[in-house]
Amino acid sequence: MECCKIKKRDEKEYKSLINRLNRIEGQIRGIRNMVENDIYCVDILTQVSAATAALNAFNKELLGEHIKSCVAKDIRDGKDETVEELVNVLQKLMR
Repeated sequence: MECCKIKKRDEKEYKSLINRLNRIEGQIRGIRNMVENDIYCVDILTQVSAATAALNAFNKELLGEHIKSCVAKDIRDGKDETVEELVNVLQKLMR
């Protein structure tokens, strides 16, 4: 993670991302409680799948905003290295 780059998010984007993260955090706590309470494996796996889907949805939203704002601006400003950065991020997300 780079320490020098920041992105000011508008209130709508910020709230949407934070709300998603709060729901994911709740899902993870729920999974932990299921393990602590000896819940059946398949039920836990179902909840893990739901949490994974929620993280993927968070990634899609964040990536979309990143492309529309940061990447588009950098390309307009002639910062071609941003395209390589985007390719690297996409490769990591597709693992």
